[in-house]
Parts: sequence; structure tokens; C-alpha cells
Amino acid sequence: MTQPRIGITTSYSDGRQKVDHNYITAIESAGGLPLIVPMLQTQSAMESFATLLDGLVITGGPGLTRGIVGDLPQDLEPVDPIRDRTDTLIYEAMNEKPVLGICYGMQFINAQSGGTLYADTVNQLENTLMHSPKRGGEDHAVRVSSGSRLREIFSSPELTVNTYHIQSVAEVGQGLKVTAEGSDGVIEAVESIDGRMIGVQFHPERMLDNMLPLFHDFVEQCRRQG
Repeated sequence: MTQPRIGITTSYSDGRQKVDHNYITAIESAGGLPLIVPMLQTQSAMESFATLLDGLVITGGPGLTRGIVGDLPQDLEPVDPIRDRTDTLIYEAMNEKPVLGICYGMQFINAQSGGTLYADTVNQLENTLMHSPKRGGEDHAVRVSSGSRLREIFSSPELTVNTYHIQSVAEVGQGLKVTAEGSDGVIEAVESIDGRMIGVQFHPERMLDNMLPLFHDFVEQCRRQG
């Protein structure tokens, strides 16, 4: 059976693209063929590249600067403009193909859909957990909404997830719905109403012993729609 071809976005700094190998492992382990999304300069070039793909993973990253409420804290670097442009080009080029957003990727999807983000969650929402290891954040439980893809994938109303973020979703973007929340009210997952996109605030690629079903589901969705 042909492997679905899954684009994977990268970080960018000092003229170099970089990607955590865990994303590659997750897609390959789920039966997909990972393809790194290059930093192209034009929409036409990115649309040509997108014809090679059956789906897209938008990976974690630094701080988004569009659609944010408040100012970025000193311990969160803003996204490089070149990565921001590339992510926007490939996102727009995917048309009706499946997209999985992870951490920054979920926030990016929300911002692209007209939603807003807390620039510094713990300092803007009362009684929230620490959500970044460098600030003392730890694994925690999230409640999964009935009728959501996450609930269908894991068959559980609760998941234990890791946490590697400072920003989080404030106002949910158009066409999206909240499908998981932490006990502190922080939004931990969103899905598009049409079922094409899913975003998670945690990093499932770092918890494959428990989270591989999420990647299996995504790769199979890409296979069906490819």
C-alpha cells in the first residue's frame, strides 16, 4: 500500500532549517512518508510542492506574534519571519488536505482562523498550571470532549499529556471547536468543524508509547483523502 506523503514544517534560525527527529519517527511509525517542507519564497512554488503531499504536520516552535493578546515574555523568542511566511504559504496551499498542528502548530491554525492567543498564559489567566518545563511545568491530565476525534481515537474522557508551551488559545478561531481542556481551563486541543484539521497543545511525538494512535489516525485520514 502506498505510504501517504506527509509534509513536516521546521524551525528556522541563522539560515538553517531544523526539525526534531521525533516528528519524523512518529509519522514513519504510523505508516506515513515524512517530507520536509522547504523554505520557499513564493505561493506558486509552495503550491507546486503541496501537490506532492497528502497531509501536513505543523510542528512546535517559538512565539507567534499575530493575533496575540499581550506582549511576548522575555523567555519566549518570537517566530522568525521566514518561518512565519513559509508556514503561511504551505498552510494556504494545502486546500482541503488534512492538517495536524502541534503546540505552536495548533496556535498557528487558530491564529490563521481569526482566533487570538494569550502571549503569556500563566500571567494572563488566573489559577493556571505552569505549562513550560523551564518554568516548572509537568505532565497533567486533560478532559477530552465526547464526540471529538480525540475521544474516538483514544476511547477515553481523559488523557495525560506533557506541556511545552507559554502561549495558548484565548478566543477560538472561526470554523474550530474546543475538544480538550486542562483542569485549569487552558485549551489543549481544537478540531475543525469539517474534520480536516486537528490541533493539540501538547507534544504527542514525545509520548509515542501512548500517543501513536493519534498519528495512525492522521496518516489514515491522509491516505483516505490522498
